[in-house]
Amino acid sequence: MRVGIGYDIHRLEKGRALILGGVHIPFEKGLLGHSDGDVLCHAVMDSLLGAAGLPDIGFWFPPGDPQFKDVYSLRLLYEVGRKIQNAGWHIVNVDTVLIAEKPRLQRFIPSIREKVAEMLSLDASRFNVKATTNEGIGELGKGEAISCYAVSLLVSED
Repeated sequence: MRVGIGYDIHRLEKGRALILGGVHIPFEKGLLGHSDGDVLCHAVMDSLLGAAGLPDIGFWFPPGDPQFKDVYSLRLLYEVGRKIQNAGWHIVNVDTVLIAEKPRLQRFIPSIREKVAEMLSLDASRFNVKATTNEGIGELGKGEAISCYAVSLLVSED
């Protein structure tokens, strides 16, 4: 068994779509990033890669590479899931925490769980999403950014 942790944070900026776990969230700002800025997908990818002992997402999908400009992170997550499988690992479960003052995310969690679980070929019960605020503290608390933590558990397919 192997455990991995992932973390990501991106600034919110007007004129961008807010995408979390591949789900479009109606909001006046979106996450700034080379890709779509999906912090949930990015944190999950790093937690999976870390548990498998593989390099992080920056190695596989360099932020300066034009082919990944504005890429849909759910597509990258699918590719990471394949890398994990090809390395001989099976995903037991993934647990995540989104940190955002606004927008309120609770009503989007079922859709996020379904989309991400589908990309990883998991039952949705094995992919968990929680949302919290930063209680008004720091740039997260001021609504300037959104972050995500993810923890993954893998077992060897042997």
